[in-house]
Amino acid sequence: MDDPRGVPTTTENQACIDGLEAAHRDALAFVGDPIERIDAVLAEHPDFIMGHVFKAAMLTQAMETRIYGDMVNALETAENMADRANDRERGHMTAVRSWVEGDFTGACEAWDRVLIDYPRDLLALQLAHLSDVLLGDTINQRDRVARVMAAYDESVPGFNWVLGFYSFGLEETGNYPLAEEMGRRALALEPKDPYSIHAVAHVMEMMGRQTGGIAFMNERLDDWAKSNFRNHLWWHLSLFHLDIGETGRVLEIFDRQLRDLGPGGDNKYQELDATALLWRLKLYGVDVGDRWCELADKWAPSATDRLYAFNDVHAMMTFVADERSDAAQEVLNANERHVQRGEDDNVAMTREVGLPFCRALQAFAEERYEDAVDQLYPIRYHTARLGGSHAQRDIIALTMIEASLRAKRFSLARALLRERCALKPSSPQNWRMLARALEGCGQFNDAATARARATSMFSHKAMI
Repeated sequence: MDDPRGVPTTTENQACIDGLEAAHRDALAFVGDPIERIDAVLAEHPDFIMGHVFKAAMLTQAMETRIYGDMVNALETAENMADRANDRERGHMTAVRSWVEGDFTGACEAWDRVLIDYPRDLLALQLAHLSDVLLGDTINQRDRVARVMAAYDESVPGFNWVLGFYSFGLEETGNYPLAEEMGRRALALEPKDPYSIHAVAHVMEMMGRQTGGIAFMNERLDDWAKSNFRNHLWWHLSLFHLDIGETGRVLEIFDRQLRDLGPGGDNKYQELDATALLWRLKLYGVDVGDRWCELADKWAPSATDRLYAFNDVHAMMTFVADERSDAAQEVLNANERHVQRGEDDNVAMTREVGLPFCRALQAFAEERYEDAVDQLYPIRYHTARLGGSHAQRDIIALTMIEASLRAKRFSLARALLRERCALKPSSPQNWRMLARALEGCGQFNDAATARARATSMFSHKAMI
């Protein structure tokens, strides 16, 4: 039978097709529990190959060791039925098998081969796109979607999700006008699409449209605030407030939306957002009280996972901020061993960016600011290898700039901030930091001008 987009699926039971589509829609819309839903289908139809494939494939995106057993079990169940699967389904199995073995790039290539023959395989597109984000592959975040766009139009179920993926890929490659157009077009088709809301929020963040971003997120609050993606979207809203100096509002959002994650709140993506927000506040000199302690407790069980460098650097932030030197050293030791002995894709991510950043974080916390700068300066234009988005990886640049200022390397800080202000001249925080660098260089008139510009922006944006 074919799925609603005409993609062949090995089953003769419409209930399987309908159940898989419902589970997949939950995953795309970030609602409910797609795994629980597909488990219910498999309980009734244990021979449904694509159901097992879907479960294994979706679990790849958790990036946590605790789910690996479930992922491998689902994959092996599917592989045991591979002799009666079609080429498309076997292609998915190849992709997940590559993922299990740590070959994340190979997994994306396998999903891409599926898409070449089945451009309307929305599951393959979603998984490849989200994996591109995890790997920091910005070109494929855009072009992998572009390669299949001609197979879709408004008559094809799920077209809005494709537009959302394309919007984010366009944003990450700097085409902000077209990215916003695609994102808003997706939302016209499906207003409750958190990923497209997220893509438009990224556009506004990169362009420095803080007040517009706050208005956009608040106007659409009912469309995203109950989704499984809400923590990340609260983080985005916080960034807009932080850039215009509204730290009280940022702490309020943290306490109400990110601090107590509630049932099921052990999701690493949620902890990543909380950590990234607190570290930015730390860099801006904001006292966050005992919030680090609670967060460090949540990171402690996965301190030495070594599965994904992006997770490791956030664990490191938490431990050094909470002065847990033993836990921080555990992270460093585990990653150093991993780089020496491991062979998976995460080894390269750790070696090139993750480990230098972890060392820089340790140095920063110990007030060895020169060492922090020396660790970060060589990797500053290679940070995409860590994965995540431009907005998420900006924390590396912010850490290096603040370390430069505290190390009194004012000429370097001035150069970095000139670059930053040129890219985002509407950021009050950028001008405030530049004023500090200019004062350190003895350029007091220029510093006063930069500080006045920041103050004017703070006041103006706060009034809107």
